[in-house]
Amino acid sequence: MNFRDKAITGLFILGSTLGAANAAEKPNILWITSEDNGVSWISCYGGKNTKTPAIDQLAKEGFRYLYCFDNAAVCAPTRSCWITGMYGISNGTQPMRSRNEIPHDKIPYYPDLLKKAGYHTSNPGKTDYNIGGRDDYEAWDLGKKKGNGKRSPYGWKARKEGQPFFCVYNTTTSHESKAHGAVNQVKNDPAKMTLFSYHPDLPVIRKNYAKYADAVERMDGDVAKCIATLKKDGLYEDTIIIYNSDHGGVMARSKRFLYASGVHCPLIVRIPEKYKHLYPADKPGSTVERLVSFVDMPKTWLSLAGAEIPDTFQGRVFLGTGAEAEPKHHLGFRERADERLDHVRLMRDKRFAYHKNYMPYAPAGQHLAYLWKAPATPAWEQHHRDGKTNEVTGRFFRPRVSEEFYDNESDFDNVKNLIKDPKYQVRISELKAALRKKQLELFDSGLLPEGMRMRRAKENSMTIYEMVRNKKLYPLESYLDAADKALVRDAKNLDDFVKAMSDQDEGYRWWAVVGLHLLEKDAASAKETLKKALKDDCHEVRMMAAWSLVKLGDSTEAMACLNDLLFNATTNEMMLHNVLDWMGEPALPLVKKFLADGGSTRGKYGISILGRVGELQGW
Repeated sequence: MNFRDKAITGLFILGSTLGAANAAEKPNILWITSEDNGVSWISCYGGKNTKTPAIDQLAKEGFRYLYCFDNAAVCAPTRSCWITGMYGISNGTQPMRSRNEIPHDKIPYYPDLLKKAGYHTSNPGKTDYNIGGRDDYEAWDLGKKKGNGKRSPYGWKARKEGQPFFCVYNTTTSHESKAHGAVNQVKNDPAKMTLFSYHPDLPVIRKNYAKYADAVERMDGDVAKCIATLKKDGLYEDTIIIYNSDHGGVMARSKRFLYASGVHCPLIVRIPEKYKHLYPADKPGSTVERLVSFVDMPKTWLSLAGAEIPDTFQGRVFLGTGAEAEPKHHLGFRERADERLDHVRLMRDKRFAYHKNYMPYAPAGQHLAYLWKAPATPAWEQHHRDGKTNEVTGRFFRPRVSEEFYDNESDFDNVKNLIKDPKYQVRISELKAALRKKQLELFDSGLLPEGMRMRRAKENSMTIYEMVRNKKLYPLESYLDAADKALVRDAKNLDDFVKAMSDQDEGYRWWAVVGLHLLEKDAASAKETLKKALKDDCHEVRMMAAWSLVKLGDSTEAMACLNDLLFNATTNEMMLHNVLDWMGEPALPLVKKFLADGGSTRGKYGISILGRVGELQGW
């Protein structure tokens, strides 16, 4: 071998050695996620109803984040946010189980990028990414649908020897379904349960709390087993461990809702001594006051792994040498959950939260079949129907105001709306401005009703992601202005609403009819405009115009319009059924006719919307 060959060989060996060293320096990452439990259910966060020793021990050895918030308050839109690193409202994946497609050639999943960085990636459990056009498990080296040999819940076992791993371990033991069914056989004492102030103190509610507390404690056992297995495999001191829930929950008015009990989540990170340069505070056992949004997580995992981070990732790195500036605010969003429509945006900081209700005419507590499977929910509803709830415990079942503002330091339960309090107007204005700025930055796709935006995207042969970035197809700034004008409920805007009802863009007509609807009696002079809208090309506008006329006492033509939509087809059946439910007593004859004619009483997760109306009437 000549000198040149020896030199090349030496460089190759040196390069291989350095490459192996660099690979060895990459930390393993274990991401443990539980389902449906907010901070109130974890004992190291002050939770009084449960004992979670494994999670508490992790906090003693790691770093406990005090201000971690989910963006979506329910699983599928949350997991869409995680896998893409994008807010659901920015790519059209915010409605529950919508599986709208995104441009996959432009938006990678974070495990794609981890694999490129040399990591073995595994997620043998739940995905629920809510995205069409790509199989959920395709991005993973090991998922439910591929890989050889016996399937282990601990995906790191399938990696090559010495290969760094990123493993998701998701336990479903604390899922909402564990609060369903009979509540008589419980380990925890119902009498010792601490209830949220918005729940009435009823025996069945206490028992349901205890049942869920049992589930959370079993979940903590799953966490303990996972960590014990990691230790047994000799990987504990080579692995960064992250624990958090996928959103808050689980008793009614938490999961699916943007109140603190629905979005404030535990986040604990344990970092081995060998990676102490990554510590977010002086020493393990510390708390961390940095504000973290769920959208920050995938970007942070990529940063810790030294992987490529494309511009599509919208969060901020919150941990490690690549940590970015702490955000001042957190954005949350809520839209359709199962078959029930809603539209809320949240902008909050560590203490104060501003909520904007774009569908305030719908009560937060509208019947949702899956939520009603927990005995506490129908018991609460019946308590309300019997006239036994008060201002706080009954608000869930009433139509809402357009805006809410809470001090989470003194009112974690979010029951004292301070939106009109003079001393908070500066902070409210700050959060409102921050919300609008963020909506524009993200191309918030929710300013058209779900069915309407889906039609518009389809008509233009594009995804919602692409459609909302086209100002001609989606003039977001103007839509935000139109929505603001509608929600303020000011009769001075009546003429503007009437004028907008003839606009060529159905989006403006939508917000105009919402504005007229919210004016109630002050819209009486616009009856003729509303009657013309009963023949609008846009069925969503027709429905709201009909309901508005009924509320104004002019129901003949309105009910005929709704009858036509119900029995002769509509472009948005889901919204129609929601509207008929929201209308209450005036819609009962139509619902009775629908059911008598064989209309379905079954929904995806139980009784249908109109089936439930009939059930309450004894039909």
